[in-house]
Amino acid sequence: MDADSQLRALDALETLPDRRIGLLSRIWSATWPALAAAALAVGLWELVVLSGWKDPWVLPGPSEVLPRLWRDLTDPGFWAGLGLTMRRAAVGFALSIGTGIVLAVIAIRPRPLRIAVGSLITGLQTMPAIAWFPLAILLFKLSESAILFVIVLGAAPSIANGLISGIDHTPPALLRAGQVLGLRGVSWYAHLLLPAALPAFVTGLKQGWAFAWRGLMAGELLVIIGNHPSLGVRLDFARQTSDSVEMLATMIVIMAIGLLVDRLFSAADHTLRSRRGLIAR
Repeated sequence: MDADSQLRALDALETLPDRRIGLLSRIWSATWPALAAAALAVGLWELVVLSGWKDPWVLPGPSEVLPRLWRDLTDPGFWAGLGLTMRRAAVGFALSIGTGIVLAVIAIRPRPLRIAVGSLITGLQTMPAIAWFPLAILLFKLSESAILFVIVLGAAPSIANGLISGIDHTPPALLRAGQVLGLRGVSWYAHLLLPAALPAFVTGLKQGWAFAWRGLMAGELLVIIGNHPSLGVRLDFARQTSDSVEMLATMIVIMAIGLLVDRLFSAADHTLRSRRGLIAR
């Protein structure tokens, strides 16, 4: 190894601790607000319990719920039920993405079709997920298909609207450049419109996930199927047995999963916009 290579290697070793410190600093900067919010929520929860607003058997405090939550997390049956819920979420959300993309592509043009499909998408988006379940049960009975049907109807319109919004805000100069380059047909969508709409599409995915997760929880409360009790089934069973401690512990898990996936979409959105120069790094 020559002298220059040795110097570069020494410089790399010297800067390694600084890089680690920088990484830890970024992780802490992203983590501490969430930890502070959780601590604030637990503190307010404890104050409400101590105020005597409700009897402890109706509204138990963190000192009862958190140990039950830990016990659930060490139970293999809990993880089996959680796996069932997450499998439904993944399948339903994947179907929602495909449906949303198809709706958005159909609605791009011509204009009369855009108006018709756009109105349909808006109408679907205004419908609460729970309102679809009577029809879903009538069509598919008490089955996985009924739950997936409601997830798709709840999430796909938001995903489609996100993609349509991104396409609508594509700079005209970029569209003209695509025409000059000879982009037509599938190439027009694959290499111009869809990449240009990607930031807004990710935002639509984030909103669509929220609707999908809500629809899934509503479905699991109403449609009880499967070999293992899913999160929604555990929640409903706790309600039926007046086990408010288990009910709150399950609600914490449901909220934590929703927030975790939302954070992943937010991180993806921030990274994408930063790479495209839409926000400061």
